[in-house]
Amino acid sequence: MFPQSKSGKFGLFALCVLSGVLAGTVMAGPALAYDDGEGETFAAHEGRVVAEEGLVLRAGPSTHYRAIGSEEYGTVVGIVCRVNGESIEGNPVWYKLGDASYAWSSARDIVNDGEEPRWC
Repeated sequence: MFPQSKSGKFGLFALCVLSGVLAGTVMAGPALAYDDGEGETFAAHEGRVVAEEGLVLRAGPSTHYRAIGSEEYGTVVGIVCRVNGESIEGNPVWYKLGDASYAWSSARDIVNDGEEPRWC
């Protein structure tokens, strides 16, 4: 339909390369969340679900965010970091979980198996 210049093939190639680089950067973003800037990485912490009715996983640190999954009582979950969010029965801390979805859950329903996770 439109005439293609000699540089058109190069432009298309460059666009494909840049798209690949952008996609790689987006996919590596969660992995980079562990980097402290000095080449050292933080190990994900673990916690156990103690809510008898199970754990609701949310898209953000509040019950106003949509539910995106759940975990059963006793399940071990990876914890990336913590933030202050909506207070649930007096506890405002929410954990960012380290599964593939990077979901959030109230710290009230999870017991750490060690040190407290770092702040996000």
